[in-house]
Amino acid sequence: MSYEVVQVDKSILEKMKLTYSDSLKAKPPQGAVFAAKTKGCSITGYRSGKVLFQGKDATTEAKRWGNESKAAPTKKKSTTKSVNNHKYQPPEDVANLVLLGSDETGTGDYFGPMTVVCTHLSPEQMKTIEHWGIRDSKTITDTTIRDIAPKLVKECTYSLLVLKNKKYNDLQQKGMNQGQMKALLHHQAIVNVMKKCADEQLNVEGILIDQFVQPDRYFEYLRSKGKQWRSEKPLYFATKAENLHPAVAAASVLARYSFLKEMDALEQQVGLPLPKGAGSKVDQAAKEIVRLKGKDTLYSCTKWHFGNTQKVIG
Repeated sequence: MSYEVVQVDKSILEKMKLTYSDSLKAKPPQGAVFAAKTKGCSITGYRSGKVLFQGKDATTEAKRWGNESKAAPTKKKSTTKSVNNHKYQPPEDVANLVLLGSDETGTGDYFGPMTVVCTHLSPEQMKTIEHWGIRDSKTITDTTIRDIAPKLVKECTYSLLVLKNKKYNDLQQKGMNQGQMKALLHHQAIVNVMKKCADEQLNVEGILIDQFVQPDRYFEYLRSKGKQWRSEKPLYFATKAENLHPAVAAASVLARYSFLKEMDALEQQVGLPLPKGAGSKVDQAAKEIVRLKGKDTLYSCTKWHFGNTQKVIG
């Protein structure tokens, strides 16, 4: 299944809803202004201005609105099209399947660990959380994440893996790149949830991973460490998978929630505030840690190979 994503302003979003009025679905997904189904394309417009096109006519339909939008299509959009061109694309009816969803966070943050979560939601659970605002954690405030996640933990079956900074740095210095680490963590989290689902006799029709690397490379990373996908259940990969299935959106929220709690603990341990991301505020905080606590403390709470380290200690 091919798909495209276009970012539009509010006026065009409303125009799109009107244009597809004859094809609107009765119940759009959480966070959406509208959802429509035409002969060759499914269209979902979100409050953020993001519009997702799925189906054989996705590129043609998205181009129509991309040209009308004030902002020209970005390089990221064209990249999304190419990285999803593989045989592991999810089917067009992906939202109707009972899937495990796997996602991670913390990969672009200098401070703090990398967290990976795989979740399972039954059809009944998906209906329960439908109006909770569960979506890509990058589009939700940390305050909302802290409010939603504890309820979500009680509702779904999941596995959480946390790769803390010291272990991360050790693996990186032994030659393992971040892609390999993520692949192994996703694989283990998925295996964990598959076992839980088997033990509890829960239905699983496949697995959807928020794609961070081409599938062939993902499997190559697993083989490099003696791992492989042994299940007969289909494994799907897609970028922006949080928008395609609630299980991935749930995984995104729980991964972020874990990351926030780990950051809280690190701040207590270091005794200083730790900004998120990898920008100038992060550099300033890192310099303060070196000044007050030394390089060893900085090493213990950062992803050491990031460029921030050289900016701080030269």
